[in-house]
Amino acid sequence: MTRSQAQGWRRLIVGLGLAVLPLWAAAAPALDLYYERSLMVAADGRCRLFDGQLAAALAAAQAQARGAALRSGIDEVAVVQVRQRAEAKAASTACASRDLAVVATRVRTAFEGYSRLQKMTYRGQLGSWQADRAASATLATWKLSQEATVGRDRVLFGLAGRCQSPPAVVATAVFADERWPYAARLVMRDPVRSPKPRLGGVFARSLDTVPLSRRVPPRGARQVVQADARSMADKFLLPSGAKEGVSFRFPATAAALIAALDPREAVALEFVFAGQGRDEVRSAYLEVGDFAAGRAFLDVTPR
Repeated sequence: MTRSQAQGWRRLIVGLGLAVLPLWAAAAPALDLYYERSLMVAADGRCRLFDGQLAAALAAAQAQARGAALRSGIDEVAVVQVRQRAEAKAASTACASRDLAVVATRVRTAFEGYSRLQKMTYRGQLGSWQADRAASATLATWKLSQEATVGRDRVLFGLAGRCQSPPAVVATAVFADERWPYAARLVMRDPVRSPKPRLGGVFARSLDTVPLSRRVPPRGARQVVQADARSMADKFLLPSGAKEGVSFRFPATAAALIAALDPREAVALEFVFAGQGRDEVRSAYLEVGDFAAGRAFLDVTPR
């Protein structure tokens, strides 16, 4: 999209009632973007403006804009209000509206090349998600992954699988001392017990100084997802240079739980080793970041 097209799109958006909330004027660009994308997602749901591929692309863009808004320091309640306001405006706008038709055309133009992309990198503050839509009919490969370390141990976590099958939630690990854990679990915030994320007790503008280990909630606010299968890791899912490692598969519901979290918080991936008298636990920390956006990106079939 050219600069003039973007300016024209923004004027049309304003004409449709997309003015940023005055309280968050300093963060207007992030809120405007989230508002625009939320409006078009809602309008598409009501008026069927786009095909399935473009709708999936919009969902990814909306999730990414939400993450950008939260990382800019906007309170989650305000972000929810922005989405609700956009949805209300979409509900009150006629599907035959000329302004809506023009904006829909600009959306198609803006996302024309999106479906041709095979790879995306979603950068966070301390970690990044690598998304890859390339698929193999015979080999399991990473579709969405983030790398982490536990001392000298190396871990990859994310969504993996073959083409024409839903990706599985997988963790693979290589341990420097060549020990093998007998279990693995994901530890994350339970939104019922803790509606808001615990971010180290600092303001968002200084969040980059807070390690991921301090972005996991205290024990009483956690939910735990246990791995339901263990095996030798497929060589294409191992960290680069590794020859062998262990793989754990988690229930598919884990992906939705992570996607619903605040992008600023972290998930702990705990590996459990048998010890003398008590188990040993090694924890790797993953930044939630734009996991939801990367997951939505995978729903867009490359052309």
